[in-house]
Amino acid sequence: MSDKISRHDIPTTGAAEQRHHARQEQNGDGAKHGTRREFIGAGAAAAALAVAGPAGPALAKDKSAGASDRPQASAASYDEGFRRRAVELRQKLAHDVASAPIPPHPHNGDQQRYPNAIGSDTRGLPHDERGEVNAEAWRLANVAFSTRSPADFEKIPLGGARKLVNPVGTLAVSLDGLNASQFQLPAAPALASPARAADAVEIYWQSLLRDVPFTEYNEETSNPDIRAAVDELNRIAAFQGPKVNGRVTPQTLFRGSVAYVDPADPSGATPRWVTPPGVIDGPLVSQFLYRDVPLGNQSLSAKIRAYAPTPDFLTKYDEWLHVQNGNVPRERITYESTPRYISNGRDLGAYAHTAQAFNFVANQLLSAPEFAAEPAYGGIYPANKPATAPGDPYLRSKTQGGASGTFGAAYYQSIIALASSLAIRINYYQKWYEQRIVRPEAFSGLVHHRLANKVSDYPIHDSLLGSQALERSRNKNGTFLLGHIFPEGAPLHSSYPGGAAIIAAVTVTLLKAFYDESREFPNPVQPDPKDPTRLIPYRGPPLTVGGELNKLALNYSGGRTWGGIHWRSDAAASFPQGENLAISLLREQKATFAEPFDGFSFTRFDGSKITV
Repeated sequence: MSDKISRHDIPTTGAAEQRHHARQEQNGDGAKHGTRREFIGAGAAAAALAVAGPAGPALAKDKSAGASDRPQASAASYDEGFRRRAVELRQKLAHDVASAPIPPHPHNGDQQRYPNAIGSDTRGLPHDERGEVNAEAWRLANVAFSTRSPADFEKIPLGGARKLVNPVGTLAVSLDGLNASQFQLPAAPALASPARAADAVEIYWQSLLRDVPFTEYNEETSNPDIRAAVDELNRIAAFQGPKVNGRVTPQTLFRGSVAYVDPADPSGATPRWVTPPGVIDGPLVSQFLYRDVPLGNQSLSAKIRAYAPTPDFLTKYDEWLHVQNGNVPRERITYESTPRYISNGRDLGAYAHTAQAFNFVANQLLSAPEFAAEPAYGGIYPANKPATAPGDPYLRSKTQGGASGTFGAAYYQSIIALASSLAIRINYYQKWYEQRIVRPEAFSGLVHHRLANKVSDYPIHDSLLGSQALERSRNKNGTFLLGHIFPEGAPLHSSYPGGAAIIAAVTVTLLKAFYDESREFPNPVQPDPKDPTRLIPYRGPPLTVGGELNKLALNYSGGRTWGGIHWRSDAAASFPQGENLAISLLREQKATFAEPFDGFSFTRFDGSKITV
């Protein structure tokens, strides 16, 4: 698959007569206006700009005998051409956005299917003792979902002190890339479906195996619980995690996958599942999370403040209902006394709980030169062998280099930061106005009532109800409620699609475009199974930058599943959203450049190549 986007030819001439008349007036500083000779010179300079094309003359290749033989552009004439180019390019990009269609927005039908809203996300509103939402509160919420009016959102009665997360913010117009309604994702699994049960069996197993070291997830493992999880997931046909020869293995267990919209289904409802390149290779955790991050004369440690393996949260019914109503949790996290490297599912969940550093870690490690004397203050490649993408135009320049303006680490970071905010608008638009899918914590309340209290009208698929994962969880916690790492459960917005996942996806897609993803990742490591405060070498097949970036993104989104707040399908559907946002931003950025540049090339999550 290939998508080749050509440079737009934006005219830079015209309005010469207007410029001439403008020079007939006094400048603000009292300088006299230009002469007719200057006017003629300005016209020649504008013609030179037109010949140079949208890049302008500054970096256009000069194939003439000598630069001094060419018409000399005055600063004023260049300024005018530059101004016109900016206006016309903005108009062209706006037209491109307006021309992009609005795709279908399929949903799973649960909101229409269940008048009592058991298939929808209602957390934060008042609920009865069974955990079902107050009917009037839900009616008012649906009025706001329909009108999208800030005033109507203010009328929704809340059940506690916690507030709904940013529903109106997602309606902001995005001035970069496509707008929120122009992104598509497949329908989420329905409440009673085998696909939802498969997601649930997996997440119950993750809650049981959070404290098992990741080093035990390998083909030679003797861990009976890992083996039991693998065996059960292999018996569930609807499970969509990574597989080898059609089978889940200890090496692939709990690793990430991605769901594109299947182009064969014009409704857009059907997912096409893929395993991104590199994500089942080597250690489960990305190498980017095992390196100290250079920040100039400072350094960010790769060690985390780990959560202690205390009893899981939200497994007691009273506390579960308290949190469903939007109250601040009464239980608190406790921490390990010594920081350590991410070594198990609880650690990865702790990292993803508050991962403020996520979107700059890899950019810093790929852009900073290696510093052998003190590795914590350097990147992963030496200065004479940088990780720059092969298409970087400054690799061909003899006299110039990129910086904060274009093709430098600070420029890349600015695009990543912008993209993260735009991604949430796209993601939350689906959460609030199209999907409203039930969270795992609320779903587990239905499971608990179905089995513990014999509430037969809660339609849970038999593949979950009879699962070993569910029975083991009840034996451990005393209820059928899903154990969580986070005492507050999930943020107060819908489960599908995953917000952390789209930030992860857009970040690593941009990084794969900015850097050479084919490079081998040097000196890979993993935590010492006997002492997770230490790292030991990883011995195995080579790992690549692209594969470890894919893994990094899936680690961040997967950490939310380890925490208990997201389904696999939530994250999987978000990745194409983030990828497509990155493509739309890169297309626009490329159109602005003056540098001779053939485009951004990278590998998509489905393994296909693209040049933007």
